[in-house]
Amino acid sequence: MRQIPVDTSAATVMVAQPPQPKVKDRRTGERAMDTETGAALSTVDVMFAANGAVEILSVTVPESGISGDLAMGTPVALTGLIARPWENEFNGQKRHGIAFRAVAVTSLTAGASQPKAA
Repeated sequence: MRQIPVDTSAATVMVAQPPQPKVKDRRTGERAMDTETGAALSTVDVMFAANGAVEILSVTVPESGISGDLAMGTPVALTGLIARPWENEFNGQKRHGIAFRAVAVTSLTAGASQPKAA
């Protein structure tokens, strides 16, 4: 699948919603895990402001890549952010979008802890 690196150097990024466990199956509550590493995945909603536009992005990140306290409004750095286009069809209806994934989400506030060791 095609992965597009996202340059965040000129962007302002802040937490819109704190990290939440990523759920694979809503009916069972099964937690989503990384298929390559087996790491538990979380999502962090961020406000991404660049080039005069603001978007709310839901970013998937391994739990080990999340720094300490990521409260709403905390400025963060997104390490290794990629965009991955997706498309599926269900009951004859096509859906498509862009999924975002990062290696780490790190608080930029003073005294922030480093991402957890894997």
